[in-house]
Amino acid sequence: MRLFWILIAIVSVGMILLMVTGTSGTTLGVNSDDFARTLWLAPILLLVSAGVLQSRRNLGFVFQSLLIWAAVLLVVAAAYIFRDDFRDVGARLFSGLIPGMAMETTMSDGREQVILHKRLDGHFAADVEIDGETITMLVDSGASRVTLTARDAARIGFEGSDLSYTAMVTTANGTAMAAPITLDEVSIGPITRRNVKAMVATEGRLAESLLGMSFLSTLTSVDMRSDELRLTE
Repeated sequence: MRLFWILIAIVSVGMILLMVTGTSGTTLGVNSDDFARTLWLAPILLLVSAGVLQSRRNLGFVFQSLLIWAAVLLVVAAAYIFRDDFRDVGARLFSGLIPGMAMETTMSDGREQVILHKRLDGHFAADVEIDGETITMLVDSGASRVTLTARDAARIGFEGSDLSYTAMVTTANGTAMAAPITLDEVSIGPITRRNVKAMVATEGRLAESLLGMSFLSTLTSVDMRSDELRLTE
């Protein structure tokens, strides 16, 4: 029985190595497919040899051990073969449970896609990285530009004294004056845009920063469904 658990440990370590380095095509300098075949076949041969040598009279025990080992290998093989699908399912689950967490996928043509799920209040929100700071923003196609609250603007270095409130905007709280600015870099997941036109709303006129059309219009598509929003690079 001790041998059985040693073999399980060997396969587990091997599978971790495949998960971590297998995407590069090699694992420990060996082709990943060859490494996987060796990883699965070697323990079986060892188990059969040990069983025959130690239990010549107990073939039933050997057969039972082989069945258990085969079941373990099937589970491990399925986890490896469908690892990308499991990763996507996990990302989708967490993006649905954690507001602002985006699910990131790569489409067949190589374009990046970010999937957002509705918050309990019915809005789509995302954690957006702006000039090195992560800011939670509402996705708002009705806003002509990315619009920051005064507090969020201060976090990325735009202080009130340096801003010129010369533009009039319409918000949920009515019309307000805003200061035009340019953001060096705006990223949501793997999608990044530079030199994005934006505005800073006056203090207290905006509850949350808005990811507006100055960013959204640069995307290939913005696909809104019943409970999710797909942003494609």
